[in-house]
Amino acid sequence: MDMSAAPTPGRLIGPALRLGAATPAGRYGATLTLVLLMPLIVLFSIGFLYPIARLVIMSFGDAAADLEQYRRIFTTSLYLGVLSRTISTAAIVTLLSLMFGYPVALAMSKARGRLALVIAAAVLVPLWTSVLVRSYAWIVLLQRSGLVNAFLVESGFIAAPLKLLYTDGAVILAMTHVLMPFMILPIANALRSISPDYALAARSLGAGSLATFLRVVLPLSLPGVFAGCVMCFILAIGFYITPALVGGPEAMTMATLIAQQTMVVLDWPFAAALSTVLLLVTLLVVLAFRRALSISKGINSVA
Repeated sequence: MDMSAAPTPGRLIGPALRLGAATPAGRYGATLTLVLLMPLIVLFSIGFLYPIARLVIMSFGDAAADLEQYRRIFTTSLYLGVLSRTISTAAIVTLLSLMFGYPVALAMSKARGRLALVIAAAVLVPLWTSVLVRSYAWIVLLQRSGLVNAFLVESGFIAAPLKLLYTDGAVILAMTHVLMPFMILPIANALRSISPDYALAARSLGAGSLATFLRVVLPLSLPGVFAGCVMCFILAIGFYITPALVGGPEAMTMATLIAQQTMVVLDWPFAAALSTVLLLVTLLVVLAFRRALSISKGINSVA
């Protein structure tokens, strides 16, 4: 037997190293990489960095830079109330999306065949539908002559129609419905990536279904939970269409307030200051999410 033909560690490592050297990172030099990335850098600078920088500069005033706009925000109870309502609404919507979305994501990851298609269609079809259409659908359901009030009156639960529209509850309900697919899809993807061998190993060691879920499945799905919570919160804190249609002026959020300042009042420096505060709050919450979940081992796969 010719042992020289047998595979050796050196022969196995050699092709692997040659394969690694053939990757773009190893093939292109730093200058060529920078040239290839230049269109993206220019587009990012023009489309994102410059508007953000211009927004922040405008918030300090064009004539003489001062903190008057920010002082106005943090000394007026109306604006502090709008900021507080926006943050609390986004937090509640994120929590409700997680509570109702996680079981759907779990079922979506476990289902096979036609049931999997039905669940995927139930999640994706609303996502493909316009937010404007879905918000108007909630207006039809929640108005005084809508289906919900008609059902409650005809069933004898109430004597007269309730005010369900243009309330904080209506905004939270509609935004949860609109944003729930953004919570379901990352969690379902994380659950699909978990090997079933982990659950089988836990059960072979005596763990029940609940203990297996709480100590194996849930921790391993935290990267999906993290991604879903961040996406839902960021989208919710800057949501405009649904709060404007379903909430009205009585449930004003930061997005509707900024729109009012830019299109009605025409106070652009104050609108820029409101936008900067909203941006900072979003960044702080994202950092807090990352810090809180870094305690868990699940963050290691998204760090």
